[in-house]
Amino acid sequence: MKLAAINPPRLRTVEEEHRSATWLELFYDLVFVAVVAVLSARLLDDTSWTGWLSYVGYFILVWWLWASHTFYADRYDTDDLVYRLFAAAQMVAIAFIAASLSTGPSASTVAFAAAYAAARLLLLGLYARVYLHVESTRTLVRGYLIGHGIAAAIWIVSIFVPEPGRFYLWAIALAIDLATPYVLRKEQAKVPLDVSHLPERFGLFTILVLGETIVAVTLGLGHVPWQWATSIAGALGIILATSIWWVHFDNLDGFVVRRRGQRTDWRPTVWIYSHLPLAIGIAMMGVGVEHAIVAADADHEYHAEDRVLLTAAVVIAFLAIAAIESASMHRGSEGDKRTIVITRLFGALGAAIVGVLMFLGPVWTLLLLVFVAGLQIVADVVRRSRVPEELRGDDDVSEVAIE
Repeated sequence: MKLAAINPPRLRTVEEEHRSATWLELFYDLVFVAVVAVLSARLLDDTSWTGWLSYVGYFILVWWLWASHTFYADRYDTDDLVYRLFAAAQMVAIAFIAASLSTGPSASTVAFAAAYAAARLLLLGLYARVYLHVESTRTLVRGYLIGHGIAAAIWIVSIFVPEPGRFYLWAIALAIDLATPYVLRKEQAKVPLDVSHLPERFGLFTILVLGETIVAVTLGLGHVPWQWATSIAGALGIILATSIWWVHFDNLDGFVVRRRGQRTDWRPTVWIYSHLPLAIGIAMMGVGVEHAIVAADADHEYHAEDRVLLTAAVVIAFLAIAAIESASMHRGSEGDKRTIVITRLFGALGAAIVGVLMFLGPVWTLLLLVFVAGLQIVADVVRRSRVPEELRGDDDVSEVAIE
């Protein structure tokens, strides 16, 4: 795309039948790779319950930053000079967020609050620009400016409030941010998201966190001497990540639910927000794999909390995939989709059973999780072979409207 110096935002979702992620969006995602990596390092150092809660809390905040920007770009991205400058400024703020989350001397909840507030204010600036130039969506954008603006103001106030009050303000601000789209759901139905662009963006973020598992394998192998046990654990870690990728992406048939008219439906919301636990589970899995590789060395012990972390991550991932598939049901696919959902639930149960077998070592834990994931793939292959070819879905992105 040739860069226009100034190109006012417009509603993209009514102009183009098919859109793909832009180079700027792919570049923008890179800064979130850094944030997820830093969060994983925090969890690697502390797998206690408090470590889990801190990890999940920060991950939700970071994911919402990515998702809310993605929703904006899905509707209004024009990739002009002004938008690129705003996106670059957001990347600076998010890089500061990553630094504030480190376990070193730069760790600071004050810095996190300031950087997060800056990122939210920049998003408000983009929406203010839309309000000026896109008259047809002013009612919706006005609601965003009010809701997200109140939340941003709370983030600013939290900079000056000591802990733990600061954390309570963060929770309130996040609740307001998340409630804003729900309150505006009828207006959003009039300004639908792009059913070709949005699945690709969420899929790319899933690939991003899957990449963290690959990084975790290399880091884990780098911390121990070469030996059979650690090498097998590393290989199993990559196979496990590949299996999750296979199970999830091989069943994305391109159907995306979006709300139409005045009726409400649970499926669009579930489809979107189920990607959050999916990302959390996959990212946690990477940390669990790294712990397992290090523990496979004879000089290290495999702690119960490390085993629970790994197996719980797989359970969360399978449950999230089941929710996404359930929300993707459309006329003519109900029976096939229900089979997939039930299969994923059995996968989650299998991973949970592995988690309670406290006598298992790291290699056996990984091996059994790979076995559980492998059964999911086998079940999918068998199911697909029994479906007549004319009834199989294709990979073209299409829409299921809620009438």
